Amino acid sequence: MAQLAPLEVEFQVAGTTAQVSGLLARPTDAWMLYVVAHGAGAGMRHSFLESIAESLAAQGIATFRYQFPYMEVGRRRPDPPHLLEATVRSAVETAAESSPGVPIIAGGKSLGGRMTSRAAASGPLAGVKGLAFLGFPLHAPGKPGDSRAEHLYTVRLPTLFLQGTRDSFAHLDLLRSLCERLGSNCRLHLVDGGDHSFRVPKRSGRDYEQVVAELVGAIATWGRAVIS
Repeated sequence: MAQLAPLEVEFQVAGTTAQVSGLLARPTDAWMLYVVAHGAGAGMRHSFLESIAESLAAQGIATFRYQFPYMEVGRRRPDPPHLLEATVRSAVETAAESSPGVPIIAGGKSLGGRMTSRAAASGPLAGVKGLAFLGFPLHAPGKPGDSRAEHLYTVRLPTLFLQGTRDSFAHLDLLRSLCERLGSNCRLHLVDGGDHSFRVPKRSGRDYEQVVAELVGAIATWGRAVIS
């Protein structure tokens, strides 16, 4: 599939005065669009999201990356949850308008994935067929718990958790238990040795590009099943 340079866009967060930017990367004949939010400490141009977007494009999957308002203006502290969720909703609507007829999944890295799921729990995200999380932050490091995931029980969409086995933000036993309780709509893909950033030890024999390829392959396989 042919790849094009990402298109820079701007959109307003509905119900607010916040204006944020986004990047639409849409290969020719894209068969799916992933609306992906960034993590708490790095914006949409972070190298991890760049690599994910480029690899997804090679699989015929478009991406729409976007900024949360605090990141757009250079603040370090994330916005209140209601503003983050409103941004997710507006980003999904903007992405849908940009690519009419292309099936949508939504999610993101860490905070971005959790805020996407909270938005989906508060009301349907227009046109979204499923949610894909790149390192869901189930709890703070060293403080195991699953209260951050309680809203997921009200989400009626297929969900994909992509998680490293060394992720300090998600104790594996808790995550497996959560997925079991969420039922048949939930899928868990574990990256052996991966931390919260999906970095793996050198002794694993794998490099970062191989890990990205694994993540993208899992998204593509799951995505085809979800939108079929």
